[in-house]
Amino acid sequence: MKQSKKLLVIGREGLIERYTPDSSVYAGYEVTCVPVGTPEADILAVGKDAEYMICDAIAKVSGSLIRQLPNLKIIHSNGVAFNQIDVEAAKEQKIYVCNCKGMNAVAVAEQAVLLMTGLLRGVVTGDQALRNGRQIQVKEGYMAAGSLRELGECTVGLVGFGDIARATARLLGAYGATVYYYDMFRGTAGVEREYGVEYRELDQLLALSDIVSLHVPVTKDTQNMADAAFLAKMKKGAFLINTARGELVDEAALLEGIRSGHIAGAGLDTITAEPVAADHPVLMAEPEVEEKILFSCHIGGITGASFCRGYEMIWADFAKVAAGEKPGHVVNAWE
Repeated sequence: MKQSKKLLVIGREGLIERYTPDSSVYAGYEVTCVPVGTPEADILAVGKDAEYMICDAIAKVSGSLIRQLPNLKIIHSNGVAFNQIDVEAAKEQKIYVCNCKGMNAVAVAEQAVLLMTGLLRGVVTGDQALRNGRQIQVKEGYMAAGSLRELGECTVGLVGFGDIARATARLLGAYGATVYYYDMFRGTAGVEREYGVEYRELDQLLALSDIVSLHVPVTKDTQNMADAAFLAKMKKGAFLINTARGELVDEAALLEGIRSGHIAGAGLDTITAEPVAADHPVLMAEPEVEEKILFSCHIGGITGASFCRGYEMIWADFAKVAAGEKPGHVVNAWE
């Protein structure tokens, strides 16, 4: 009888079954699941013999834990983020660390475009106006001012040009928007043609863009990158979009930029200190500032289709490791 492979899951129970329609894919695994935040001693008590690991993208997987799992071959984030995994410790132990790169690119791109169009069409004030019986006044005000804009009229600047930004560029091309991008590593002429984008240095991009959308990871260099100086370089009346991480934005500076009128508004799928408390400073802004911010609940990347794509990647990588091969989504390769 073939022995089951030992799989340790640090995360929400039931995701494997929910996002892997074909149960035969994981039938050969003996699964042990513990919630995010479980103490290491408790994890080891039930999962010390694990050969494979799936962890929630926010689950901490320390070097201490990794070194106490002698049979472990691979640690796989069930998302794109892997910053909570001690990748160097895993590398020392010859354990692959993998992520689901690209799984949510289309989903987050759609969310970014939703926030852009929502701001351009004033959905926050429009929703409230209709609920308060002021539909006609608002409609006639827009008609008189001619202030509603189409996305195709806009220049959109993408800060960062990874999978999500590229998917966003494809969508923006369908609207007819002009798309600039900035990245530490400029793409080839072929890539720029493929995605219909033009490269600009960051300061130039900020000065020219009607909408600036952030698509970079949080690092020591990018934390609070959208600070007062960054916002001051943006075109007057531009919008800021953040579907990446709340830590990229100096939120006090953003509120002041909106308050002054230099920034027209912001579309935020994420802000700092999640889960967000009701008294978060951004939520406590005065009404004339608050109405210029469109929030969503950090849902850009969590569509069902995204997770199905992610688990396809996970099982494919596990199969390669089981066959003695290098998996396909490695972030800490030593060979």
